Amino acid sequence: MTQLIDRYGRRHDYLRISVTDRCNLRCVYCMPEEGVEFLPQEGLLSYDEIVAFVEAAAEMGIAKLRLTGGEPLVRPRLDSLIARLAAIPGITDIALTTNGLLLAPQARALKDAGLTRINISLDTLEPSRFRLIARRGELRRVMEGIEAAAQVGLAPIKLNCVLLKGVNEDEIAAFLKLAYDHPLHVRFIEYMPIGHADENWKRQYLSLSRVLEVAEGAGYALSPRDSVKGNGPSEDWTMAGGSGSFGLIHPVSDHFCKQCNRLRLTADGFIKPCLYWMDELDVRPALGSRERLRALLQRAMDIKPENHEMGAKLADEAQSHVPTGRRMSQIGG
Repeated sequence: MTQLIDRYGRRHDYLRISVTDRCNLRCVYCMPEEGVEFLPQEGLLSYDEIVAFVEAAAEMGIAKLRLTGGEPLVRPRLDSLIARLAAIPGITDIALTTNGLLLAPQARALKDAGLTRINISLDTLEPSRFRLIARRGELRRVMEGIEAAAQVGLAPIKLNCVLLKGVNEDEIAAFLKLAYDHPLHVRFIEYMPIGHADENWKRQYLSLSRVLEVAEGAGYALSPRDSVKGNGPSEDWTMAGGSGSFGLIHPVSDHFCKQCNRLRLTADGFIKPCLYWMDELDVRPALGSRERLRALLQRAMDIKPENHEMGAKLADEAQSHVPTGRRMSQIGG
């Protein structure tokens, strides 16, 4: 089998697929308050087109998929796409990242279709603050989604918490206790400058060293953990006597590009070799030809940069490439 190996020797077996740029929230770190101009329905890759792309990618070693958005569950019949993807030879793992608002009524169908794992975005445990960060929606519905995921056997359940200085950093201890008391994996994520590397980002950016300070100050006995399924770039820790664990994803303070094994497919049909840089490859002209799709995937390997240099942006240092102008919701988280 031909494998996807870039110029730096990194083998790629993981594809993140954004199925829509639409979202039912307007999180402060992901989208401006007024929203963005969403793609017309015909601008999205169809399920047939996504399946054709994944079939070609699987022939080149892609084995793990993650469906993202926007909010992927706003796209109708996502379970039907998952069932088709799960049937592709070589695909061994299908995960989903969701804000959880629409998860409870769909959890069983998603699991039955072949969904393996789930990540749920949750930046606060306080209802009023949820409205402040997400600008709409109800925390209660997210918690119902988490419970539904557990009931149908989606495991491990990971909670993604983007830390924002002066906004939710005072809840680090509460999230650690949640992971201690329940079989959940809480992942703290540094605020990334995707599409908006402005002064506000710099003011709200918080290094994840703060999480370890809080954990140690609370008296938890920490041990490194490397066995969380699908942990990717997360630096994982257990707390002695706890039911769950927590992880740190720090792309700014300590980038993990040397181990990068992923590509991204945007909802409008572009391959992004790197989340942060502007470089993209249009998939649509190659659809209908397995050979052309494979050549496009190889081209993505050829242009993939060594790293994303977000830390340089924080320090106001020169960067070697042009950062993307797309917001996170337009790329796929």
